[in-house]
Order: sequence, then C-alpha cells, then structure tokens
Amino acid sequence: MRWENLTAEARHDRPADAALFGADAVTTRTFDTPEFAGITFHEIRARSVLNRVPGASRMPFEWTVNPYRGCTHACVYCFARKTHSYLDLDTGVGFDTQIVVKVNAPEVLRRQLGSSRWHGDHVAMGTNVDCYQRAEGRYRLMPGILAALRDYANPFSILTKGTLILRDLELLRQAAEVTEIGVSVSVGFTDPGLWRTVEPGTPAPERRLDVVRTLTEHGIGVGVLMAPVIPFLSDEPAQLRSTVRAIAAAGATSVTPLALHLRPGAREWFMAWLGQHHPHLVRRYERLYADGSYAPKWYQRRITRQVHELAEEYGIGPARGGMPRRIRPPEQEEEPAPAGPTQLTLI
Repeated sequence: MRWENLTAEARHDRPADAALFGADAVTTRTFDTPEFAGITFHEIRARSVLNRVPGASRMPFEWTVNPYRGCTHACVYCFARKTHSYLDLDTGVGFDTQIVVKVNAPEVLRRQLGSSRWHGDHVAMGTNVDCYQRAEGRYRLMPGILAALRDYANPFSILTKGTLILRDLELLRQAAEVTEIGVSVSVGFTDPGLWRTVEPGTPAPERRLDVVRTLTEHGIGVGVLMAPVIPFLSDEPAQLRSTVRAIAAAGATSVTPLALHLRPGAREWFMAWLGQHHPHLVRRYERLYADGSYAPKWYQRRITRQVHELAEEYGIGPARGGMPRRIRPPEQEEEPAPAGPTQLTLI
C-alpha cells in the first residue's frame, strides 16, 4: 500500500516527510463479529487530521476532519471511492471493506486546535466518508473529536447517514451552547427496495428520519440533504413528493436536493452496478453523463425546482448558510481567552 504518499491534501508533489503517516504506523485488524464480517481495519496514527479543501472544490467550507477512509455504508455511488486508489486500495469492494482508522484523531485534533496557527475556521465532518459509519461504534473517535471542538468553541458541521450520532447528543448540546454547529442527515429517497441495493450498509431511510426527529425534539435543528436524487430510479414526481413529505414530517429545518454525480472511481463502480440491476438504463446514463461527472444543468434545475416547490408546500425550505444551530446563548458573556481560536460566522 502507498501509505507514505497520502498527504494532508492528497497531493503527490509533496516530499515524503510531509506524509500524514508512515507504513510503520499501520496496524491491520479483523474482528470476529457478525457486523464486521469480511471487513479489515487499518489502524494508523495520523500526524494531522485537519484537511484543507482544494480551492477548486465546489464545497462551501475550507477545512474537514475525516477520522476514517473507506466506508462500510457501501453506497454504490459514493464519490469518495477514488480516494482509496491513493493508498493502492481497490475503489470497489475494497472501499467498502478496507477501512483506514485514524485512531489518534481526537488527540491530534485537540493539539491542532490549540495551535497559534489555527484561527478557528469552520470544520466540516462527514463530507468524504461518514464519520458515524459502523466502525465508529467500535472505535468511538467522535466523542473525543466533538469534545475538542466544544472545548475550543470551534464551529463545525456534521453530515451523516448514521444513527450513531444520537449517542453523542449530549456532546452536541454542549457544543451548541458555546459555538455554531450544523447537523445534516442524508436521505435521498424513501424507497426501501432501492435503499437495499444502492446503500446496503446504511440504516434504513426511516431510521435516519428518526434521527432528524429525535435531534429536533432535543432542540437541535437538522437539515436534510436529499442526496443523491438518482435519475430514472428516484426522480419521479410521486417519489420526490413521498420523500419530501417524509422529511417534513420528521421536522427537518430544510431540504436541499442534490442530483447524482459520478466522479472517476465512483462512475465505474456505479455503472457496473447499473448494468447488473438495471441494464435497460445503461445507455440513458451514458447519454445523460456524456459531458462529465455531473448531470446536465437542465436536469439539476428541474430537480431543484420540483423539490423546492414540494418543500414550500410542506412548510420547509432550502438550506441557508449551512443551517448552523445555537441551542441557547451562554448565560453571560465571558472574557475572551488571550490565545484562543477565533470564532467565525458560518458561511
């Protein structure tokens, strides 16, 4: 495996000493339990966990924390599959079953947040692979990560398909008292048959909507990323209506649709799945995505318009500014720490 070449920005023009970790820092484990059957974990001790998002990215944030690489959710469309090739790991089954775990992520993050070079920028989590995938139930990295962000009053957001986030409800509440936080749950559709084949390792859509409902009941506003909307499989008007209606019933503060995009690595794996399960759609996909990774603008606009109209009908709206949430303001203003991080407003 090409461990030494994995740098903070996934670039290969950096010197070897800039690697996040070396091969001598890797411990490979398997666990004899049904939930981890066939899965291999590569435990590494990272040198850095704050990753700067490339300037050319479409993402509305600059920094991420990803305690895992690879994901047992096994979503056939996952755009992060390509990142496994940086480690000479397979982007198909390997992405689903070879999980890299940054076992020291909480302490490294705490050290980096405390550095004079860190300015308290917003940190996004769950944007590459899910930080609440099944592995988190064993490794329990997120409580330490959330505690560090809370202690430094550093704004952050989480995107997840996992129900395990409810375990950390109290930490989220504590963080929301001192900084801006945003929580989003990904629910692209509610069709159980499609879910079982496209997202086989995830909690069912209705369980994810239970997460929205529970967090909302505890005062934490949750937006739903309706992603992906899958052309010809989940984009019929009745399907969109059913999904938006369920999202609204769960109490989501917003719904934001995102049409399926097929980047290299994900594209090959998804098209192989499509050929096996829906061969009659292969040619239609080849035409729809002939110009690149993203669906045509006309398709994206159509889906966005339909979902926003449905959202208005059901009393919810699109996401605004990352949908940060402060549960309640501190009881009194505290004197700023002389060397603490700067708290910024979320974009």
